[in-house]
Amino acid sequence: MTFTILFLPFSIQIEKNMVKWKKKIVLRTGVSKKMYAYFYGEITEKEEDNIVIEVGNIGYNIRIAPALYNRIPPVGETIKIYTYTSVREDAFQLYGFLTKEDLKLFKLLITVSGIGPKGAMGLLSVMDADTIKMAILSQDTKTIAKAPGIGTKSAGRIILELKDKIKPEDLLGESKTETKDSCESETAAQIRQEATEALGTLGYSVSEVFRVLRNIEISEETKVEDVIKEALKRMI
Repeated sequence: MTFTILFLPFSIQIEKNMVKWKKKIVLRTGVSKKMYAYFYGEITEKEEDNIVIEVGNIGYNIRIAPALYNRIPPVGETIKIYTYTSVREDAFQLYGFLTKEDLKLFKLLITVSGIGPKGAMGLLSVMDADTIKMAILSQDTKTIAKAPGIGTKSAGRIILELKDKIKPEDLLGESKTETKDSCESETAAQIRQEATEALGTLGYSVSEVFRVLRNIEISEETKVEDVIKEALKRMI
């Protein structure tokens, strides 16, 4: 008993020193969250939430959102994937994204208190970057809370902390839809607005309506009723 009491502080000190040594090793190896901007190489393994890319005879494990699985080329083909490097005392993990917009939003999400890489990836697994941005701008907690691991309180926190960091013009930043929307006439824009309001009265959230309507081509000759019918078909 005396032996255990005598050396207990010493063992605790050793454990503390081990933590410090781990931190020093990470710093000395030059590991940084900005270390890798993207990877371009051959896909050697592909799973629902992870891929392995070979670059310079080295295989890199990269975590992906399950929603990306079908958009990732098959094994044997090459891919360019943007990455975020997560460095902790007990883990070193790469997260991969097909677009800079998704990566940028991921970085914003993990600045929210209580939202880590897992929660951010969960959001990007069930909706794209533009839908998340629209949900934040419209303060649509219901849509955000659909993501795994994100409850109503977390959704509210995301909206509260990011609503001033996202601007309406940030929507469709890299999408082809941007060109179509920028050329849309005032009449077509009015039709889109009326359809949005009508669908809202049917119980659909602003972000849900936005996600569907942005993929429907509207001209000056298009009738509001036709837009609503087409939108309802795609909502199902």
